[in-house]
Amino acid sequence: MTKARTNASVAPAVGRNMIINGAMNVAQRSASVTGIGSTAGGYFTCDRWLIESGNTAGRATMSQTADGPNGISANCIKLDCTTADASIAASEYFLLEQKIEGQNLQRIGKGVAGAKQITVSFYVKASAAFDFVVEFFDDDNARHCCKLFSTTTDWTRVEFVVPADEDDGSSPFADDNAQSARLFFWLHAGSTYTGGTLATAWANQVAGNRAAGLDSFFSNTANNFFITGVQMEVGPVATEFEQEEISTTLGKCERYFQKWDVEATIGAGLWFAADQPLGNLNFRQVMRTSPTIAVSSADFVKVYYEGAAISANDSSSPFDIININSARFNLTMASNGTVGQGALFQMNGSEYIHVDAEL
Repeated sequence: MTKARTNASVAPAVGRNMIINGAMNVAQRSASVTGIGSTAGGYFTCDRWLIESGNTAGRATMSQTADGPNGISANCIKLDCTTADASIAASEYFLLEQKIEGQNLQRIGKGVAGAKQITVSFYVKASAAFDFVVEFFDDDNARHCCKLFSTTTDWTRVEFVVPADEDDGSSPFADDNAQSARLFFWLHAGSTYTGGTLATAWANQVAGNRAAGLDSFFSNTANNFFITGVQMEVGPVATEFEQEEISTTLGKCERYFQKWDVEATIGAGLWFAADQPLGNLNFRQVMRTSPTIAVSSADFVKVYYEGAAISANDSSSPFDIININSARFNLTMASNGTVGQGALFQMNGSEYIHVDAEL
């Protein structure tokens, strides 16, 4: 573990980092969410960063916070313990993670002759000294490799060299758009996950060996955890954190999640029936797979026609013909238009559309 660098003057090669939004710069859903831990988890703030939680009484606030290490990122994820969990049951867990598509891992060559080492690095601090665990988990073959790391109240860089895994008899990562691996940060767990010996070399997954030696983030409501500058790259050396244009990062994130939440024109079409305008919502990026779509209410959109505007009155199935590029508006309106005339679709006030193709 080394002291955080104070600048990023080196100009590294582009595209080394297999982690998306490692600088925590994009947070489309929210900047801050409270009460995390009460459900199985989800994507709450910074894009691509998932909280996974089970059976814990602990609660946390998760936020995108402008407190990153100088020269690395202005932003970080902050987790603030708001409810402690003093009695840890065996099956409890609380993790921060990123899921990774198999086709984005092919450069590793894992599971075959010539497999490569990878290095995971990240910047971390906390409200006190803790021991937490980072785990690289192979979902395709149920194998894992872990490292115990320590926090201080200052930003430090943790470097974790994952050895090549070529001789385990397993298959390579699947070359597709499904989940093949996860990068986990274990922050709280019961004996089911801590009762063994930490798997510091590649091994077939054993639950008790995933987080042995772990402290609990939920030990006290004074506890905070901060992380940013997460990078995973081929080779045994942690190179300078890769700085990326925000438009590039946003584009990568929008492969998995997109939103419309400002009052703006979002499509055009025509009146197919008296109460049914059809039109197209074109996605800003090609999505990982055909997404699910959620809208805020029946009045999420209004349709302009003949110098007037009316709102939809049924949001149960507002879209059909959904694919990786677009979705078709298929609305039932509060009043009728004229069949064959044009229609202009506009977001209505503070309503939203969420388009989700997350792993």
